[in-house]
Amino acid sequence: MYFDPNGKAPELAYNPIKAMVAPRPIGWISTVSATGICNLAPYSFFNLIADAPFMVMFATSGHKDSFFNAVASGEFVWNLVGEDLADAMNRSAATVEAGVDEFDLAGVTKAASQTVKAPRVAEAVAALECKVDQFVPLKSSIEGRHNSMVIATVSSAFIQDEFVVNGRFDTAAAKILARLGYADYTVVDRVFPLQRPN
Repeated sequence: MYFDPNGKAPELAYNPIKAMVAPRPIGWISTVSATGICNLAPYSFFNLIADAPFMVMFATSGHKDSFFNAVASGEFVWNLVGEDLADAMNRSAATVEAGVDEFDLAGVTKAASQTVKAPRVAEAVAALECKVDQFVPLKSSIEGRHNSMVIATVSSAFIQDEFVVNGRFDTAAAKILARLGYADYTVVDRVFPLQRPN
């Protein structure tokens, strides 16, 4: 069937596009405000976009604290969400006052970063410290809502030692949580190789 991606199809209870473009990595973004308040929030529009240098992006619907802090400070940290941190990540998604520290709300620990002021989540298997290069305004079909994309270069990377096996990051052992559509998530726990043809 064909359907209007921006309309309401009578055959579909909910728009399935987010469920179709899946799984998506979760951008668990930590920032710090000008007054020193730490912010931690998950974004399902996040990805690695380049590797020389390594660059990432996250996109936000509406100008939220993470966006304002990242643009104002020029930095943020991406924290990898494993299955064990699913509930903590979900708690940090709550809409709260700007002065609330979501690390405390989520029940996770701050760990100092090497190249940015924003802390990483100590319990996270891995983290990327990022320096903002640019933010890109995106069009919105909802009046009054501003969509934006933040693009950044990775300045430092962290992996918990036990997840480095034979010189490689053990993706399956990390049990990475990924976003599907609706209220659904999945865990990356099965990995298989494919050799690229010559």
